[in-house]
This record gives sequence, C-alpha cells and structure tokens, in this order.
Amino acid sequence: MNKLLDRLEEIIISALMAVATIVIFISVVHRYASGYEIPVVQDWLLDMNVGWAQEFCIILFVWMAKFGAAYGVRTGIHVGVDILVNKLSGTPRAVLIHIGLVCGVIFTALIGLFGAFFVWENGMAYETLSLFGRDTGDYFEGPTTPDLEWPTWIVYSAVPLGSFLMCYRFLQVMVSFARSGELPTHDHGHVEGLDEEDDENVLLEGEAISIAEDIEHARGGQPDAKRPGQGK
Repeated sequence: MNKLLDRLEEIIISALMAVATIVIFISVVHRYASGYEIPVVQDWLLDMNVGWAQEFCIILFVWMAKFGAAYGVRTGIHVGVDILVNKLSGTPRAVLIHIGLVCGVIFTALIGLFGAFFVWENGMAYETLSLFGRDTGDYFEGPTTPDLEWPTWIVYSAVPLGSFLMCYRFLQVMVSFARSGELPTHDHGHVEGLDEEDDENVLLEGEAISIAEDIEHARGGQPDAKRPGQGK
C-alpha cells in the first residue's frame, strides 16, 4: 500500500510539473507569435484566448507545492537546522528527533483540519448537498476563480489533501526512526539513473589532476615525449 501511495504521489507531482511546463511554453509562444503580422495566422492567434494560462499554472504550482512537501518529508529533502541534533547522541538525540516529528504531525494535522473545514464551508458543502438533493441550509455556493471560473473550494482542496498526506509522512518517518534509528536522507550530489558502478569509475577533479601529474612526472616533464616502443 505504501509503495502504491509513493508511486501515486510521484505521478501526481510529475504530471503537474509537465502540464504546467507545457501550458507556460504554449502561452509564451502564443504571446510572441501573435505579434508578427502573418496573414491569417496572426488573426487566428489573436482570436485564441490563453488568458487563463497564468491562473491555471498558479493552481498547478499550489498543488505541486503541497504534494511536493509531503514527498520532501518522505525522502528527507527538506532544509532543517540540525546543529544541536548532530551534537547529541543516544537517547537525548532520539528524544529531540521524536519531539520534532511530533510537532510536524501536530502542525500538519491542524492545517489539514482547518483546511478541510474551510473547503467544506467555502462551497463544497453546498455542492455535495445539492448533488444528493439535500437541503443546503446556511451553506452558500461559494466563489469561483476569475479566469477559469472554477469553484475555489476545488483549488483550496490542495491544502487539506497535501497536509494530511504530509502528516501521514511524518508518522511514517517516526515509525521508521523508532525501528531503525535512521532518518530519511537525500544526497544532492547523486544523479538519478547513474549506476553505482559508474559512480566508482568517475574520477574526482583532484584525483584526475593527481593522475595527470604522475603521468607528466613519469614522462620526465615532457608532454610530447614519445612512449617507449614507439618509432623514432
């Protein structure tokens, strides 16, 4: 189940990034291309309405940020101040880490709850009750976005969904740390798709310079000196 959730999380983030990139690219090309006086083509571009692109991409980035935050907790890529934690060891270090994780759980749970209440009262309750033919009572229809005219409660749903997922990730990390004593870490120098065998064959800059100096010294300091066995 966790693997399925991990995969779904990655697919959502990747899809949001891909769609936002494509929409921004099309919008920029449309903006510049419509300035050229090309018969028929210019009229066609000017009649094309892409004014919604900015608002749509903002919505995508909001959703991307909320789900990306949960992904960051799972993979350990969030920036944190760990000077005090690294100076401690044993039980004090474990207690301090657990306190930090508990604070993360409480904070994200509260944001998720408040966000869910806000979304429910901002139009979701009206839509849900109307869908099932129930009396809407004091609930109102809710506002819509300026350009796309989407119900804002759909846009704001990213807050409770992303926060609850982030809360679950904090609980997941807490359980994993209690069992193994290790926190998820992310190596910013690692490149995805590069095998470990290839990593072993890659020379660092200092190693390459040292090898070059050894070769130069073996040749007597003459870069153009011919190797033994070569013709005169």
